[in-house]
Amino acid sequence: MTIQASVAAALVTFSCTAMALAAGDPMRGKELYDSRCSGCHSIDQNRVGPAHQGVFGRRAGQARDFAYSSAVKASRIVWSEKTLNAWLTNPEQLIPGQRMGYSVTEADDRTDLIAYLKTLKGAP
Repeated sequence: MTIQASVAAALVTFSCTAMALAAGDPMRGKELYDSRCSGCHSIDQNRVGPAHQGVFGRRAGQARDFAYSSAVKASRIVWSEKTLNAWLTNPEQLIPGQRMGYSVTEADDRTDLIAYLKTLKGAP
């Protein structure tokens, strides 16, 4: 194998690994959700926090029958990988005046949680 072929193979392997990491592990994300999020959130019922069924792709502050802060209701954020990552990293920085007092410090944990949330299609 030539040096160029070896480098190309290494780049393909690296790219595939990076894409797999970016995708996250929804099974681990469910475990994290159950242990860290379910105290305030449910998949299909509003609790202290809104229900998460169908959250991915939904505009912030739009879950049915939940009393959002005026800051979240006024935001124009749509929940995507990027916005959910920013929210989980530091909710107050993303939407000043929001009421969630929790953040997820580990990037891998956020990635896996987001991968899980992406599996929750449709309205509750």
